[in-house]
Amino acid sequence: MSLSLLILVPLLTAITILLARSAAQVKWVALAGSAVQLILAFVLLFKFNQQRATGAVSQMLFETQYHWFPSWNISFHLGVDGISVAMVLLTAFVVIAGVLVSWNITKMTKEFYFLLILLSLGAYGFFISLDLFILFFFLEIAVIPKYLLIGIWGSGKKEYSANKLALMLMGGSALVLVGLLGIYFSGKTHSFDLMQLSQLNIPLQTQMICFPLLFVGFGVFTALFPFHTWVPDGHSSAPTAGSMFLAGISMKLGGYGCLRVATYLMPEGAKEYATIVIVLSVIAILYGAFATMMQKDLKYINAYSSVSHCGFVLLGIGMLTKTAITGAVMQMVSHGLMTALFFAVIGMIYERTHTRQVNEMSGLLKRMPFIITALFIVGFCSLGLPGFSGFVAEMTVFVGSWQHPDTFSRVATVLACLSIVVTAVYILRAVTKISMGPLTTGFQELTDATWNEKLAAIILLAGILAIGLAPGWLNNLISPGAEIIMNKIGK
Repeated sequence: MSLSLLILVPLLTAITILLARSAAQVKWVALAGSAVQLILAFVLLFKFNQQRATGAVSQMLFETQYHWFPSWNISFHLGVDGISVAMVLLTAFVVIAGVLVSWNITKMTKEFYFLLILLSLGAYGFFISLDLFILFFFLEIAVIPKYLLIGIWGSGKKEYSANKLALMLMGGSALVLVGLLGIYFSGKTHSFDLMQLSQLNIPLQTQMICFPLLFVGFGVFTALFPFHTWVPDGHSSAPTAGSMFLAGISMKLGGYGCLRVATYLMPEGAKEYATIVIVLSVIAILYGAFATMMQKDLKYINAYSSVSHCGFVLLGIGMLTKTAITGAVMQMVSHGLMTALFFAVIGMIYERTHTRQVNEMSGLLKRMPFIITALFIVGFCSLGLPGFSGFVAEMTVFVGSWQHPDTFSRVATVLACLSIVVTAVYILRAVTKISMGPLTTGFQELTDATWNEKLAAIILLAGILAIGLAPGWLNNLISPGAEIIMNKIGK
């Protein structure tokens, strides 16, 4: 399979959107393009598993390489392992759901869908790039659309939120660039190629400087404490699809970068800074959970909850065990699907009630059974109940973390586990208040989900249940990639 299709299809979709003559054409082109992306993601999964089953042992499959800037040794180098495939699948699910949820957008429809598809282009390119310069290029592509989506189609303090998000993410990008250049100039090869660099022993002094730059830089994207403050403001002001993309995909760019670039290329640096990473992760988990308890706005609840859940990703990476790293990737996929569905449901509720305040709603199950049922399911997933993806992912992280026999790691794991209780409090309180009791006055004429909203929710629910009920396929997909990273760390 040609991985270039994952870049070409969104690119052609975006160009076709610009050429469309009506809003209806724009929407159907975007939907068709995102459907093709989803099909390609499944084809990639099938072909990848087929290659592995037939004995393909290469670390990366379907490699494609074109020399782009020979004097700087920069090439358009693409390839995937199981971790990359999982991220591509996640992106495809969230993209098509975001397009469907945005069906009622009337303001600058063409521009809106163009930016959504451009976001997906950046995400696909990032996850399949094996050249660090090209990877950084796609990372930057994914920043600008976020700023515009919030600034133009957002609500509330949208200008402030857009500026804050852009400045913090650009700051993170700057740290990433400095770290990448440090790696580039540290060796005699002067290469950005991930596979070449993975075969080198980067000097410890370079690792001690570049690892924190890269980990913090990517960590800004994934809400690493204390660089998480853009998340609540950005999510609360973004349009529904924008929030889905931000939490479901964009925050995963950071986690993937922390794992694929920082940890994999600089294993000694990862081991030296592991304690700090674990401490910051546990703080993020607990802080996000307790901060969520204080929120009354549904978007703020999900935003702070995302800070907590993404803490599990960083905790899994910081623990440096195969099981924990596998759990970290599973958590990225699980949280991406879960939080995208949560924001989609919040958008559906807001569109009908014109409020996101929990204390202003009650009894909505009577009028919106499908939407509230989806809210219950995503709440159970966030709680980490068995049968849902959240349980599988978080339990894998906990098991991997507990494998460390030292007291520090055990205490960190126990503290992270405590967040589950706090999560149960704020999730059950919010969901019960919204769904149960007497119907709020003025809400008697509310309608349930439309076809496009139902389809979006069903697609995301299918992903959540596919992981929760049959996690083996995802574990088998990710584990070999995690083992390769651990082998590098073990050297």
